[in-house]
Amino acid sequence: MSQQPIQHPEKLGFLFKPARYKVAYGGRGSGKSWAFARALLIQSAGSPLRVLCAREIQKSIKQSVHQLLQDQIQSLGLGAFYEVLETEIRGKNGSMFLFAGLANHTVESIKSYEGVDRVWVEEAQTVSKKSWDILIPTIRKSGSEVWVTLNPDLDTDDTYTRFIESPPPDLVACKINYNDNPWFPEVLEKERQHCQATRPKDYENIWEGKCKAAVDGAIYADEIVSAQENGRVRNVPYDPLLKVQVVFDLGWNDKMAISLVQRQSSELRIFEYIEDDHKTLDYYSQVLKAKGLNYGTLWLPHDGANKDFKTGKSAQEIMQALGWTVQIVPKSGIEDGIRLARMVFPRVYFDREGTARLLKCLKNYKRVIPTTTNEPAAPLHDEWSHGADCFRYVCTAAEQFSNDEWGGSLNYPRMNNA
Repeated sequence: MSQQPIQHPEKLGFLFKPARYKVAYGGRGSGKSWAFARALLIQSAGSPLRVLCAREIQKSIKQSVHQLLQDQIQSLGLGAFYEVLETEIRGKNGSMFLFAGLANHTVESIKSYEGVDRVWVEEAQTVSKKSWDILIPTIRKSGSEVWVTLNPDLDTDDTYTRFIESPPPDLVACKINYNDNPWFPEVLEKERQHCQATRPKDYENIWEGKCKAAVDGAIYADEIVSAQENGRVRNVPYDPLLKVQVVFDLGWNDKMAISLVQRQSSELRIFEYIEDDHKTLDYYSQVLKAKGLNYGTLWLPHDGANKDFKTGKSAQEIMQALGWTVQIVPKSGIEDGIRLARMVFPRVYFDREGTARLLKCLKNYKRVIPTTTNEPAAPLHDEWSHGADCFRYVCTAAEQFSNDEWGGSLNYPRMNNA
């Protein structure tokens, strides 16, 4: 091994100390990926380790850190120690680097990695909750460690909430950016300055590692930013003096989305959001009634009035039979509904925890962009669209939300005065 001093960002010295979870997050040019690669190569040269290098999607070895590790082997003068093969890297002491994508693994298929000593998850901002829930219990060997590098995307992404906002025990996390990298190259400095001057909205995410308010091209991007900046994503408590409006977006294979909303004057307070699939209306009725809230009207989209050919009943009829006061949301086109939602957005308060999934849907809700035209078209129908549709129905029905049975003072306090 080379006797030259090992170059390593000072902030990442914790990589050489024991911890179950080691996390580095930040913007471009920080050196976190090559620092993680070097640390793993050095440790694996010192003692035999089995290292899994993973990311959410890896369709070929070119999409892995295989080349990065190969480059760092040469930089560290370890070319005689490591044998670089097409799909793995082996050390003379028995150390081994393996490479895998996580997205297609099941609980059963991932068992082959139970014996790894280190797993390094690169580009971890893209890793799904499902993948983490399968991977983490698999890494169970005594003394095993989970290493994570990410460039933050949304603060609602599972990786960010799991390791940064609500970290598990025995975790060391470090935010590291270009200005923490003593070897930050001049060519990237020119790119950074150009981005700062020409793309100020993107700069903080790309170079300073700050979370985006919404995905690129999100339909409600500006509205989400405004809600966060103006304190409308906050603790929104249920008020027993105000009626709870229950707004559905119907689904079976697709998600059933339900927003619980209270209105005070012009304010709309969404304090809880429910999402599930393959559950009956009777099930949701029981769940809602068990909460013991002061319910007003249950609102269904226009297809809630359509009779099901199997039962001969509509969702409206079923919920009425279960004791609910039901109305149908006024019908409007999707684009008209989006325009209305944008107008209503400044009046909406979101409970930070109770509507976390709804906020994630709104942050990810975007349009199809056909490759033939490269122009935004209709909104995507995906896992995020059900929550966004439910929110659109909230905004469409909002003017009809009533507290008619409430006899409180007309000076009842508003959220923005609380």
